[in-house]
Amino acid sequence: MPAAGGGGARRARGFARVPEALGSHMGEEGLLDLFAEGEAVVSNTAFSGLELAYEDAREATFETVSFRGCVFDGVDFTGCTLRDVRFSGCRFVRCAMDRTWLDHVDFRDCSAPGLSLMKARLASVALLESDLSYANLSETSIDRLRVCGSRLVEAALQRSRVKHAAFDGSDLTRLDVFGTPLAGIDVSTCTFAAPVVSDNFHELRGLTVSPEQAIALAGLLGVTVAE
Repeated sequence: MPAAGGGGARRARGFARVPEALGSHMGEEGLLDLFAEGEAVVSNTAFSGLELAYEDAREATFETVSFRGCVFDGVDFTGCTLRDVRFSGCRFVRCAMDRTWLDHVDFRDCSAPGLSLMKARLASVALLESDLSYANLSETSIDRLRVCGSRLVEAALQRSRVKHAAFDGSDLTRLDVFGTPLAGIDVSTCTFAAPVVSDNFHELRGLTVSPEQAIALAGLLGVTVAE
């Protein structure tokens, strides 16, 4: 996915500590058998070209796992734990990761519009050249988020706690940050237009923007900037 923001994004490193040469030690049948048991542990394996539809992971734990070119359609990851997991070139359709704990997880070159992450915990998560437009990250707890060359168009980030987030060359158009303070965050290299905020705009206090963005945001206040 090409860079979406004004400044462009460099090829960024993720957080997942997954060996590039990690091989496959489990197939689809074995994975589904573990799901059926409930609260399964899936570790030290890679999946390539996996296609799952309308499966329930049933609060499984995934640790040191690589997913390459996989398709998840209607898969429910609610309540799962993902630790050191990398998704590369994967597609998510109508999937849920609500109340999921994502620790050192990378999404690279992924398509996941509308992915639901409500009340999830994100620790060291990277969104790299990926599309999470319309995703729901409301009421999430976020510590160390890296978003590079990605799309979060009309995504919801309401009433969330965000620490140590970095955005570079990404499209954040109409991002809904109602009730989420953005102090200390820099979006100056991104497309940041028409954010959804509260009436007093307190979410934007302490946010770093470019001069062009500042002029556009002034319109929210009803202010006209003289040339």
